[in-house]
Amino acid sequence: MKKGIDVSENNGRVDWEAVKDAGIDFAIVRLGYGNRHLDERFYENINGAISAGLEVGVYYYSYALDAEAAEHEADFLVDILLDCGLTADRLPLGVWFDQEDADGYKERHGMPDNWTLTDICRAFIEVCRERGFKCGVYASLNWLENRLDTDAFPGAPIWCAQWDDECDWPGTAIWQYTDELEIDGRGFDGNICLAEVL
Repeated sequence: MKKGIDVSENNGRVDWEAVKDAGIDFAIVRLGYGNRHLDERFYENINGAISAGLEVGVYYYSYALDAEAAEHEADFLVDILLDCGLTADRLPLGVWFDQEDADGYKERHGMPDNWTLTDICRAFIEVCRERGFKCGVYASLNWLENRLDTDAFPGAPIWCAQWDDECDWPGTAIWQYTDELEIDGRGFDGNICLAEVL
């Protein structure tokens, strides 16, 4: 099993050699969020992870409230990837659509119903596929069980967040098992690759 972390600007400056020395095999780096917002440490993190010899993927934190907004998010992500030369063959861990509401934005703006949340995922995935990138979905076990219909986006791998001793979502490709993985005295989200990802 490969061990990994996911990172964003919220992690501050990452010592990627220390990450590699801790036995980490891969990193999934936040490219951006919402309406065309680039993560301020995206380039630093993706280049640092690659330089350290880690396998990489990227994720996009969605604020989309409908499918059209999700399509715009996907176009922005792909534009950035192509602009910096990160073609699909250079992203072994692929592209991931982060569907959650960690900061309550969706709730404050009228939480979409379950079908709309599912359609948002489908729309993002389809744009990525049309532009040459395979795409999976990141969500908590609760959202996978109670909000999203994963049958509506067949073939998209699942990255399940369940901070526990085991992952209960069948067929999970990547399992985020903790938000308290300590590396070099700092905390990270810890992940395990359980299956062929993309």
